[in-house]
Amino acid sequence: MSIPTAVSNLAADLSTASVSDALDSLGLTGSLHGIGALRQGQRTVGPLFTVIYEPVDSAGGTVGDFLDDVPAGAVILIDNAGRTDCTVWGGIMSQTAHARGIAGTVVNGACRDVAVATAADYPIWSVSRFMRTGKDRVRAAAVQTAVTIDGVLIHPGDILVADDDGAVAVPAARWDEVAGMAQRIDRVEEAIVEAVRGGATLAQARARHGYHSLQTRKDPS
Repeated sequence: MSIPTAVSNLAADLSTASVSDALDSLGLTGSLHGIGALRQGQRTVGPLFTVIYEPVDSAGGTVGDFLDDVPAGAVILIDNAGRTDCTVWGGIMSQTAHARGIAGTVVNGACRDVAVATAADYPIWSVSRFMRTGKDRVRAAAVQTAVTIDGVLIHPGDILVADDDGAVAVPAARWDEVAGMAQRIDRVEEAIVEAVRGGATLAQARARHGYHSLQTRKDPS
């Protein structure tokens, strides 16, 4: 599941904002609402390794040891249905993931042991942070299967870009198209700033470069 070098190099220059705008322009979803960076200055990109959690019932179950199967360079996406009353990611996992070269973790739910993750310089995005364990409360229900978060359908291997503004998932088959559109958006925004520095008003610069229709969904015909 290694991410191609060309993808990694391109994504290094793309923000989640420009990728999200590109998705809008192409009529795609991918921005993961409600999931934010654990701390500022984080950034990652990589193919997704997905995990789904569910509440424990009378049959029992464990939080699972899926981390042993995650390849270096992947980003882990855990869907705990947005629950914030118990954690599904903590200090042991942050240190293990960092040691194995995993690119980061995104949690639709809560994480804990923030100080440990920070000390390890391991990047995490989550809905919240909370210290109560998920043991005996939730169990790992599925690994490497499609998940849906806030209406966004995500498959294993889709590309995740995350930074200070949050996290966005891009269908692997559409990556080149989305990344190309995101680059175009960046170039237009840079041109607008340069025009303003050159004496144009913001309204003039935006009109000149088509800013107001930049993120508008394009007719595929």
